[in-house]
Amino acid sequence: MALTLSILDQSPIQEGETATEAFQHTIELVQKAEAWGYHRFWVAEHHDLDHVVGSSPEVLIAHLLAKTSRIRIGSGGVMLQHYSPYKVAENFHVLASLAPGRIDLGIGRAPGGLPLSTKALQQQPGASGSSLEEKLAELELFLHDELHPAHPLYGLKAVPIPDEPVGIYLLGTSVASAQLAAERGVPYVFALFINQDETVCQAAFAAYRQQFRPGKRATPLAILAVSVIVAPTEAEAVQLAADTKVAKIHLKSGKIVTVTSLKKAEEYGQQSDEDYTIEVKEANVIAGTKESVREKLLAIASKHQVEELIIHTPIKPFQKRLLSYELLQEAFLELTVK
Repeated sequence: MALTLSILDQSPIQEGETATEAFQHTIELVQKAEAWGYHRFWVAEHHDLDHVVGSSPEVLIAHLLAKTSRIRIGSGGVMLQHYSPYKVAENFHVLASLAPGRIDLGIGRAPGGLPLSTKALQQQPGASGSSLEEKLAELELFLHDELHPAHPLYGLKAVPIPDEPVGIYLLGTSVASAQLAAERGVPYVFALFINQDETVCQAAFAAYRQQFRPGKRATPLAILAVSVIVAPTEAEAVQLAADTKVAKIHLKSGKIVTVTSLKKAEEYGQQSDEDYTIEVKEANVIAGTKESVREKLLAIASKHQVEELIIHTPIKPFQKRLLSYELLQEAFLELTVK
């Protein structure tokens, strides 16, 4: 089975590092990824978190485009609920005009931060309070310059208009997000590294494929995002994976939020103004040597019937993270050669 491999990088910052150093690691990784043959390189949007510095994917994407020449670069993803669809369309039209055919617009449904950062991002006097579904529909109209005469903003264009419209990818961790992607007829990415319940993942992909409505795309495109650690030995890979934890905040309202540290889970709970409990557990990371990881990835891709995996590698030391991506690409290159 042929698999397309892509990367999601969150620009992590380690103790003792500066933000500049963390971003330099992202730059080095994207250049290596391009040389190794990875298909896409996506950067995330997070706010008010002490372990990642990627708060503005649009700005970072522009810089990474200038440092590369071929690899597709995109957002994984822009948190549309905080923003004007018109402004998001303008930002990505600029990017698509700077680098035609290389831009992906991944849209996330999560807030990308804690309650205080969400409150700060949504301080928009006179805001309409549009739902994510409404904002996504309007974003598509701006991206394709298709506002209809009955639209209150008819005649408005998101300038510049690129020769090739940016493609939207909807990111999610639930059946509801899959159904929205199907309704809009856009590619869907299930983040298994966040929601580690493979039963939910299977149900989400099934709903997406069954309910897909052709639009700009004629057929569904399902992509799986997973956490992967590759090391020279099984023992080292297991040790690296053991450092990776997830914390689930269970709010009294029934909402469940997943973060990657107990500290941030406690902050989230305190900022939520709700009663809450916290559950800490080991993250579901596919770890091993390049041979064993290759077999595991082929199996999970076959199980979920996907042909592309977006790889998130939660290793703290940058050189070991870099090596993991290199060994993974070598594993699949060896498979191709064989």
